[in-house]
Amino acid sequence: MFTLGCDRAYLFARPERELTSDEQTRYESALAERARGVPTQYITGHQEFWGMDLIVSPAVLIPRPETEHVIETVLDLQTLDLRPLTSDNAIAPTSDVRRRKSEFRVLDVGTGSGCIALALAKEFPHIEIHATDISAAALEIACANAARHQLENRIRFHRADLLDGLDFADLDFIVSNPPYVGESEEDQVQLEVRKFEPRNAVFAGPAGTEVIARLIPQAHAALRPGGWLILEISGTIADETTKLLGGWDDLRIIPDLQSIPRVVRARKPR
Repeated sequence: MFTLGCDRAYLFARPERELTSDEQTRYESALAERARGVPTQYITGHQEFWGMDLIVSPAVLIPRPETEHVIETVLDLQTLDLRPLTSDNAIAPTSDVRRRKSEFRVLDVGTGSGCIALALAKEFPHIEIHATDISAAALEIACANAARHQLENRIRFHRADLLDGLDFADLDFIVSNPPYVGESEEDQVQLEVRKFEPRNAVFAGPAGTEVIARLIPQAHAALRPGGWLILEISGTIADETTKLLGGWDDLRIIPDLQSIPRVVRARKPR
């Protein structure tokens, strides 16, 4: 399909189709790249996420199905659409109910390909979305994906190291798939990830929680009281991340389909 630039139906409908010499060369080149470990997504330049075909390159982490749990968590919290509780568990006054499904503000930190921001823009047509990344090359990919899906006017992209230098306040959600693999775990990471995906998007430092430890206080300052922080994590850092979120409300670890801790959500106290 990649070599011919066609879909699966075309292949099945034309079993007699023979490759030209140029197509054969392109096909064999793609096989050679895959044989040396280059991820398929970097060879084809595409990856599906949340029903969208996204452009990817070695400048960005390849979007994975597990990251869709971040989107699901936002959807679950918004579907509740309940009036927030005050600190004494009484119903807050109506004036305190600031956000509904169509009127809340989201920041995606470390957006990479833009997959999380784009999925949220797709699900919530009227919300305000911002996205940051430290990598200019990654932001180029994210902007291209936004334009590809006609969402370029829905998302504002910012080049920044987490929230450094940005003046955000009163956000309803901060979401992120940060680097969370410890350098001590490097031997346990798939070779193609270690060798080909951007290292600063995978490894956070010796323990794996270094980036999250920096992000949590920044998120606390930028969120409105009662706002949510939602992070993708791994099972190896779940306990330490929980400790780092001490003092936050409604903390919950959400497992993926393999029952591995995958997402942590926490609410800024009111």
